[in-house]
Amino acid sequence: MALLLNLVILAALIAAGAWWYYRGRHMGAFAPAFGAAPAIPEAKPQGAIPMLKMPTAKGWEPGEKPNVASGLKVTPFALNLKHPRWAYVLPNGDVLIAESAGIPGTPKNVRDYAMNRVMARAGATRPSANQITLLRDADGDGVPEVREVFMKGLNQPFGMALVGDQLYIGNTDAVVAFPYETGQTKITAPGRTLMTMKPGGHWTRNLIASADGSKLYVAVGSQSNIAENGLEAEQGRACIFELDLVTEKSREFAGGLRNPVGMAWEPTAGKLWTVVNERDGLGDETPPDYLTSVKDGGFYGWPFSYWGQTVDDRVPQNAAKVASASAPDYALGGHTASLGLCWLPQGSLPAMPEGMVIGQHGSWNRSKLSGYKVILVPFANGKPQGAPIDILTGFLADDEKISHGRPVGVAIAKDGALLAVDDVGDAVWRVTAA
Repeated sequence: MALLLNLVILAALIAAGAWWYYRGRHMGAFAPAFGAAPAIPEAKPQGAIPMLKMPTAKGWEPGEKPNVASGLKVTPFALNLKHPRWAYVLPNGDVLIAESAGIPGTPKNVRDYAMNRVMARAGATRPSANQITLLRDADGDGVPEVREVFMKGLNQPFGMALVGDQLYIGNTDAVVAFPYETGQTKITAPGRTLMTMKPGGHWTRNLIASADGSKLYVAVGSQSNIAENGLEAEQGRACIFELDLVTEKSREFAGGLRNPVGMAWEPTAGKLWTVVNERDGLGDETPPDYLTSVKDGGFYGWPFSYWGQTVDDRVPQNAAKVASASAPDYALGGHTASLGLCWLPQGSLPAMPEGMVIGQHGSWNRSKLSGYKVILVPFANGKPQGAPIDILTGFLADDEKISHGRPVGVAIAKDGALLAVDDVGDAVWRVTAA
């Protein structure tokens, strides 16, 4: 019996090795799918277990830092944080950093178990600090003199938005309002829940306020990859909500967005833009993550289709929904995990045009890794124009075996510096003129 069991295990290992060899080498070498009219390769479904490839999280050695574009310099703004994910700059210049992490779910199959192991090795799941730290650089030298735990006891906090004297926090299960006074370094008052959401799955809940402060937009990711647990489980997910701060009622503003995270306003046309993480299991560049303007009432395909009307045959179809699907504005490459988003005004950084800065967290599910950098998508006349520009690189080792860091949130400080949050490096990087 023992011999038979050993033979079965050996056969399984050989099959797994053959599977890994095939997946890692025969998925096709494709150019990155970037731009307004990307060349998206034909889908090649990978079956129940998709390609899994993730570097081991190492972090930065003392004195190490990312590579930065010519004419710029990068310095640490904060180190030794607790898995920082997002940054929000208050009007007085204080910087709030949301510290939180994903919590691995209970594995239901081999794919879930493998993903949990991969994510843990990559530093994507760990005990969640569930707090927000305040950083204050009063003298403007790029080094905060004040560092305080601003809020604690939250539930996987992510997005933050100040409207008047109310600070709104996007916990994974609710939007909560807290009273705020300019200059305070700690909030201990209880919060008031305005809106609840389903936790789990894609857990981040980003927030952005409308220009007049009357509404909040709330980004909520899907529970699953392609609604494999049923559409009922996806109700109230894969969308951006509009929350009226006067009536405290919410509605779906746009849907079919598998995992929208970063949001920003483009000032020329005044439109809301977001970055979206697309589905897995169809190949290295299929489909690409994307940057898009968001239309009120718009539908962007998930789970039925991608990049407009390209049908995903793995999903039970809805022809009417596919017909109504809008194509995104700009492809960002396959599985780059584009999460952070902020508007960079003209003149903020030398030789850099205005446009959208994007923190690309990096892939875990393709044969050659992608992302792991901070880029700028130039804009002209309210639309993306031209190829993306690298601002920060060097987060991923050349051999793809380790990651020093993984970019997430990006924000513009009061002095015009670009701040980039790095959750594997437990750092916030500050980019300025050299």
